[in-house]
Amino acid sequence: MIRKVEKVHKFIDYYKNEVTLSFADHPFSKEPKHVWIICKYRDKWLLTKHKERGLEFPGGKVEHGETAEQGAIREITEETGGVVDHIHYIGQYYVAGKKDHVIKNSYWDINSSNQTQGVGRGGSSGINGLKTSEMTDNSAKKHMKGFDFGNIWETTSSYPILFWQ
Repeated sequence: MIRKVEKVHKFIDYYKNEVTLSFADHPFSKEPKHVWIICKYRDKWLLTKHKERGLEFPGGKVEHGETAEQGAIREITEETGGVVDHIHYIGQYYVAGKKDHVIKNSYWDINSSNQTQGVGRGGSSGINGLKTSEMTDNSAKKHMKGFDFGNIWETTSSYPILFWQ
């Protein structure tokens, strides 16, 4: 039997771990324990501020008893205060860590509400929004210092894209 193999992309993350990214339907695990969500809010990218890594999209661990999608929705609320009614699965990635491995589902949220009060870890001081214009061309490099432009991300005239897109 011949099995169709989806194209995967490999890169090195912030912690120097190898990451394998796929846009196929759950290629590494049907029940991943981590999530990462790309969000927009009032035409700005919704980011949280991590004390070590700087600005990043919301994400975290799936809690016992919840699905990855439920965990993603909860993480958005905890880290940013945003209330989400629907997210879209876009892919999954596998991080080969030095001690363990991590599998994360990636989601796209285009329907964050206009909540202005942060809750949980995010709080109102942890919410950072960037206009798309602040994430294009050389402005992206200025405002998104934690992103690896040239190896993982590429700037464009409309918005940042993954380097291999």
